Amino acid sequence: MDSTLRRAAVLALGELGRSGEAGDRADAGRGLAGFAEMDEAVGPLLALVLDRENTFVTRATAEALLRRQERSGLRVVASALAIADPHHGDWIRTAVLDAFSVYADERDDAMRICEELAGEPDERVASGARDLRTSLAGITCVLHPA
Repeated sequence: MDSTLRRAAVLALGELGRSGEAGDRADAGRGLAGFAEMDEAVGPLLALVLDRENTFVTRATAEALLRRQERSGLRVVASALAIADPHHGDWIRTAVLDAFSVYADERDDAMRICEELAGEPDERVASGARDLRTSLAGITCVLHPA
């Protein structure tokens, strides 16, 4: 893995995330989600999940982070959820439903990660993880393990 190229990609996507066009910002959010484990991506991702101008950007970015189905994506979403206004919170929860309503084992894995995140010293992450876990627990999945 070339860390220089990865940083350059995060910087370029961060610039796209500051575009005046909602479609560009949504594309940036989906692209940056692939780099959620990088510290440089966290700030731009949070800004896109909490996009002030268009909740389409919120939903697209949150869903891309959640579809990673791993700790760094869930951590960013939890952090955003903790400080989101009610309107953005609703769109983040819609992304949670979209990302985890099919496979119960994927939802259950995400719930376990949220339990771990709820124990973090960063209160914003911990609070958001508890909220995210509650949202996940309310999902009735379509497919369950045999």
